[in-house]
Parts: sequence; C-alpha cells; structure tokens
Amino acid sequence: MTASRTSEAICVAALYRFSRFDRFESLRAPLAAFCSAHGIKGTLLLAPEGINGTVAGSSPAIQSLVGHLETIPELSGLEIKYSTASAMPFHRMKVRLKREIVTMGVEGIDPLSSAGTYVQPRDWNTLISDPRTVVIDTRNDYEVRLGTFRGAVDPRTGSFREFPRWAESHRNDLAGRKVAMFCTGGIRCEKATAYMKSLGIEEVFHLKGGILKYLEEVPVEESLWEGECFVFDERVSVQHGLVEGEAELCRACRQPLTSADRLSPHYVAGISCPYCHDSRTEADRARYAERHRQVALAAARGKPHIGSD
Repeated sequence: MTASRTSEAICVAALYRFSRFDRFESLRAPLAAFCSAHGIKGTLLLAPEGINGTVAGSSPAIQSLVGHLETIPELSGLEIKYSTASAMPFHRMKVRLKREIVTMGVEGIDPLSSAGTYVQPRDWNTLISDPRTVVIDTRNDYEVRLGTFRGAVDPRTGSFREFPRWAESHRNDLAGRKVAMFCTGGIRCEKATAYMKSLGIEEVFHLKGGILKYLEEVPVEESLWEGECFVFDERVSVQHGLVEGEAELCRACRQPLTSADRLSPHYVAGISCPYCHDSRTEADRARYAERHRQVALAAARGKPHIGSD
C-alpha cells in the first residue's frame, strides 16, 4: 500500500510516558476525537501504566496534540522523538485500551521505581566501547536484521514477551557485567532494564530516547550504529538524521526487506519475499497478486487502497 503524498513534510511524533493512570479508559474517546479534528493519524495506546504511540500530521496539529497531552497531569513530561515523512505514514487513527503500553507480560515490573540508569546519546559510545560492557538489543529479530549497534547481542526474539525468558536463561552470563540495553525509542528498555534488575543484575544502563534519539544527535562520522532503524509505519526504516531509509515491506508477510533481500529470486513485489516464499501456497500468491493489482490501480487514480495490508 502506498501512502498519500503531500507537498510539505509530515511531522511524526513517537511518544510515551509511564505513569499511574487509573482513569485511562475515560481518555479514549476524547483523544480519538481530538486527533480526528486535527487530521492526525497513527496509534495511541492507553493503559493503567501510561501512554505509548506514534502519530503523524501537520506540525501545528502534532504540537497541538502534544500540548493537549501535557495538560493531563498523569501524562505531563512525555518522552518524545520527532521526525518527518514525505508522505502520511498511517492510514487511520486508532486509540486503543491495553493492559500494558509495551507488552512484556510479567507482573510486578515497575519502570517508575526500578528502571536502569539512563545514558544520553552523546555518552553511549563510551559505554558500549568498554570491553566490560555487554550490549543487548531488546528489539525483535526482524528489527535487528535491518540494523543494530556494532557488537550488540541479538536475543533473536519474535516478540517482547520472549525477552524475559531469554534474560533468565542468560542471567549467569550477565552477572557482574555492565549491561547496556537499547531499543527503538526507549520505552521497551524501561521494562527490560527493570526486569534485568529484578534478576539481580546490578549495573544496568539504557540509551535514553533510544536509537531514534541517537540517530538524531550523534554525527554519522562518530556513529557506532550499522544499518537502518526499523519503524512501525509506512516509512519502514530511518537512517542518521532520521531521514527515511531504503527498506521496504513485503506486503505478503510484513517483513522488512533490505535492498539485498529484494534481489532474491523469491522476491516478487506485493506477492512474496525470501522470508515467506516457502510458507505460502499458490492460492495465497494468487490472492496477493490480485491485491497488488488493486493497489496499483488505486495508486494510478491517486487514491489509497485502504485495507490492502
């Protein structure tokens, strides 16, 4: 599916805030109405532990939303990363109620009281270059495949729910070491570091603002980042300076694809890729081909093909 083009850059805001938020359910309808009235699209998650989400719109609209959220006492002090997109990267606005704003599935983990030590992007290189430091990428395997920090450990998880089991199985390896953890925007590490500390790992650190803040602030010539950073919208990935990357999505399985992946004989735009070719039937591929044709027809008419993914 292609996103609709615009004559000026779209402002994208990735935001979160952990807080005690007992009245979160009552905010769903008002927030959805606010975003709709301002032409904002994306997803916001509300839960008893706070808010998380990524939204996009005109710069004035996004600033209005941020200003509105900051007036809500429980949400004041948002962690926000801004970037831009050449086209609207979302197709609709969703405000969802959840049990957690980032799903780990472990009871009793409280980032407000036990998260690791924040490390600013400018200090991150020094920490992870220390041979005593174990650097852990807390993201999912398909995200890591696009890019990660030099020398980082990949837990090879398919979802964040799998991370606690990995951490538990490696507790003895990490004991007595400095553990530096990172994720896309910082939110996953709030819980991941708290969980590590619950296992008795004492020196636990995490990159404040996540990869996005690092790519925004650290000059490329000083960078220890390799590759691109996966983002959960139609841009697919971003690079240094938070400019849009070169990765694309397979429209059959939603896996991010590098330029090398797209050279595979198993890659057919809209129909298959190296990661799903062997698990799809001919009937599946015929269905994907028809959907891809309808998407192309809609694009030719200048209209988005909503629901094609």
